[in-house]
Amino acid sequence: MGTAGGGSRSGALKQLNVGGKLFAVEASSLSLSLFLDSPPPSPTFVDRDPELLSAILSAIRAPSSAPAFPAGLLLDEAHFYGLDAQLAAALSPPPLRGFSASLASTLSPASEPFPTALAAHHDGSLCLAHGAGQVTCYSPALEHLASFRTHLHRVTSLRQLPPGLAVLGSSSAPGLHVYDLLEGRHVATVQWSDPTDTRVGKAKVIAIAARPPADAADKNSPILATFECPHRENCILAVDPITLKPTQEIGRQTGSAAKSSVPGRVVHLQELGLIFASSVSAGAFGYSGYMRLWDIRSGKVVWETSEPGGSGRSSRFGDPFADADVDVKRQTIYKVCSKSGDVAAADLRCLGNDPWVYMSSGPRGSGGGHGSVLHCHKSQVFVSRMDGLEVWSLLEERHRDAGNLAEQRGTTEISSSEGINEKNYRSCYVDTEEDAKRGMIRMMAGGGDRLFVTREDMQGVEVWESSRLAGAIALS
Repeated sequence: MGTAGGGSRSGALKQLNVGGKLFAVEASSLSLSLFLDSPPPSPTFVDRDPELLSAILSAIRAPSSAPAFPAGLLLDEAHFYGLDAQLAAALSPPPLRGFSASLASTLSPASEPFPTALAAHHDGSLCLAHGAGQVTCYSPALEHLASFRTHLHRVTSLRQLPPGLAVLGSSSAPGLHVYDLLEGRHVATVQWSDPTDTRVGKAKVIAIAARPPADAADKNSPILATFECPHRENCILAVDPITLKPTQEIGRQTGSAAKSSVPGRVVHLQELGLIFASSVSAGAFGYSGYMRLWDIRSGKVVWETSEPGGSGRSSRFGDPFADADVDVKRQTIYKVCSKSGDVAAADLRCLGNDPWVYMSSGPRGSGGGHGSVLHCHKSQVFVSRMDGLEVWSLLEERHRDAGNLAEQRGTTEISSSEGINEKNYRSCYVDTEEDAKRGMIRMMAGGGDRLFVTREDMQGVEVWESSRLAGAIALS
């Protein structure tokens, strides 16, 4: 007879006869009010498959073991018994630690599997654009939910918009396009409009800001997207997520020079009331670009820097950044230098003319930063390089998450008042040299405790997770 429960044996047990097999389940764990009226001595008969319930209980007891049935089937069955929350937690990957992550699986759409855009959600699900305007959605258990073809020839930017919607940008059609993910139905198109200049109606979306986390105070914060006209004029447009109408135009620029080109990345710093935007251009003479912070209320620039040269000049004049991102939780800007490949950090709370603290990579990080992509997720900084995927983390994070590592013993948490100190950071490579041979990483998206990556000229999306055995201590 199987026994189920949330780990505590103090609750009253309820006997179930599931398809002829007896189970003893804590009554508080069940949502079977329909069956709980039977006399206590006699088990309640449930006309369901006992093998599925056994697999559910096994998965809850031993999360590190692979389930005997598809996750979607088990989750549907667990919902009947009221065990879906416990099962979902058991099937979720452990906290993502870059220094112990490994390739867990590869998602490959059935047709045209070359990704063009990624949108990971906070629950670990993924929305993937690929091929000629196709979109495929995966559940938090990474099971295929839906696939559909949009009216767009190529989707180049993508974000999920709960509940069940996605916003898309395309290099082939103007406007910000909203789709119902499960029905594959086009819901609306939002366009940049200006009565004094009709040309902006042809503006295409270049980048879309990620939505705030599930526990954010304001879940109805605006959708932020960068628009660019055929004549290079550009702006950041704020769109109401309920009415899908533009509410504010921010940072309108001519686009006639590198310092006024359209931002390729935009991040909403909701707690600070700021918008971070960066633009990078690469050519025969190297990289150039800018970073700016706008006050979302006034629409004015409160800080900016451009490389090489310009206001807020960097001390590394000949080493402009190749990519930049923001750790929203730690309120820190990170960039990767295009020549040296060094990673630099700047505290948003004390920005100045040269706020950067530089950190050099390890032995494998000698190939520079040309073509590198930088992504912040779970207070970690992931950097793609020619020779692999590197992760940077603070000693306090590694000490808290992997206290068994000898090099981290005795470290203490870092106070924000101490500022950024390069000695508090450590880096290592997430992938092996064999992994790196599959190609350089071109896109990264963090969702939940997963990191989704795509490689140059490779099909599908790699899913990186930490093992439940990471940090385990061997007992002799």
